[in-house]
Amino acid sequence: MTIYAGVKALHLLCAVLWVGGMFFAYAVLRPSMLAIEPPQRMLLHTRVFKRFFLVIWHAMPVILISGFAMLGLRWDMATAPWQINAMMGLGLLMSAVFLAIFFGPYRQFRRTTDRNRMASSLDSIRKLIGLNLILGLVTVIVAGLL
Repeated sequence: MTIYAGVKALHLLCAVLWVGGMFFAYAVLRPSMLAIEPPQRMLLHTRVFKRFFLVIWHAMPVILISGFAMLGLRWDMATAPWQINAMMGLGLLMSAVFLAIFFGPYRQFRRTTDRNRMASSLDSIRKLIGLNLILGLVTVIVAGLL
């Protein structure tokens, strides 16, 4: 296996964890949580976010570093296919959205005990994860065009 292939495998693995995790959270976990009482729902959100965001704190830099590494091993920004540049832009945008979630509504969610503020934070987190999920799925489509 070449260095490029190893970096690409790592890149894809982390991307699948991130985008797949968001899809699972948005399309499977969240609707399923309606079956449990609000206090337990808040506790579950707390535990899920803590674990998932820890995964993303590791996956996100690996995706960015490996993406730039693959670019440097194969092309430069001027000669790379448009899909590469699009994936870089989308990846940077997804990273910015994640940071906005983590340091914005998720920080507020962790620090408050007021149910209204927690609900408001959860709504903001849900919307931003939905945005990031769309960006991630678009990135996957762009990668498939390469």
